[in-house]
Amino acid sequence: MARIAVAVEYDGSGFHGWQTQQPGVRTVQEEVEKALSRVADHPVTLICAGRTDTGVHATGQVCHFDSDAPRDMKAWLMGGNRFLADDAAIRWAVPIDDDFHARFSAFRRRYRYVIYNHATPPALFRRQVTWNHRPLDVDAMVAASRHLIGTHDFTSYRSVHCQAKSPVKDLTRFEIRRLGAMIVLEVEANAFLMHMVRNMAGVLMTIGAGYRPPEWAAEVLAARDRTRGGVTAPPYGLYLVDIGYPERFALPREPLGPLWLSGLNDPHN
Repeated sequence: MARIAVAVEYDGSGFHGWQTQQPGVRTVQEEVEKALSRVADHPVTLICAGRTDTGVHATGQVCHFDSDAPRDMKAWLMGGNRFLADDAAIRWAVPIDDDFHARFSAFRRRYRYVIYNHATPPALFRRQVTWNHRPLDVDAMVAASRHLIGTHDFTSYRSVHCQAKSPVKDLTRFEIRRLGAMIVLEVEANAFLMHMVRNMAGVLMTIGAGYRPPEWAAEVLAARDRTRGGVTAPPYGLYLVDIGYPERFALPREPLGPLWLSGLNDPHN
């Protein structure tokens, strides 16, 4: 058996999240497994770096699977994409050591949350960005985000349905940049809780709109109570863009997505 690592990109608006569910519910995992199983000519089971929710996108989801099929990497890449619908794609495929695990070998995850900040809604990318019509103060949002960097109990920023054993996560990066009408939130942590990024985005948009001061982000954090955290932001603007692994695995590196943000200056990439 050989172990193969692949990167998957998908538009989450047509899927009910990553994880396979009951029959008739379309998920990314099921679609990609079916495609790779046709290439392998045997059932393929994918292990991913991080499960995404309904409507959430990915440009850098990393997975692994095991197969004894005699296929080269081009066959996994091109063949897999041949059998996928046009809202999912395999970006690369490489052979990997048997001790590589897409989830447990990862030491960080990075997300981007894209807000279209304009008085009127967009006709294009309606399911790829979150629209907020209120003028948002990016400086206030940046000030608020600084309260969230570090190792904290993020109970107030996770879903009440979250099943993670511990709410304590180490958030190492939180950057906010405006690009014309777009505001991009970029967050990185060792791991994320269910709805954590969307709940942080909801708090920051409330602050950016002037309804709360920047210190409110810290007050919500300290409360350790989800009911203090306000509205969960929509999933449409959220992208899983990068997974960090030890250098010894030598996985391919690509510009962070989404594609139309790939030129965004990122000195830390």
